[in-house]
Amino acid sequence: MIVEVAEITIKSGCEAQFEAGVSHAARLFLRAKGCHGVALHRVVETPAVYRLLVDWETVEDHMVGFRNSEDFQEWRRLVSPYFDGAPKVTHSEPVALSSND
Repeated sequence: MIVEVAEITIKSGCEAQFEAGVSHAARLFLRAKGCHGVALHRVVETPAVYRLLVDWETVEDHMVGFRNSEDFQEWRRLVSPYFDGAPKVTHSEPVALSSND
């Protein structure tokens, strides 16, 4: 499992519109090949910064499959007007896990 982490800074005063756009766009991710889930987190210390976390089967599912799709274009149409700069996107994979659950 690969986690896409997109750090996105939003223009001041556009937080509600951005959050609504992400909520609407979640279905675009969820129907993509290899997508297992999507979550949006807001950074407490810097409220204009969000982290979009998307679980992918492979990096290629994200970078080739989703990024070359019409759904990606729709995702960007819904949310990019609120970006304050380009998102920083990285991919990670678990190397150690622990839980109290």
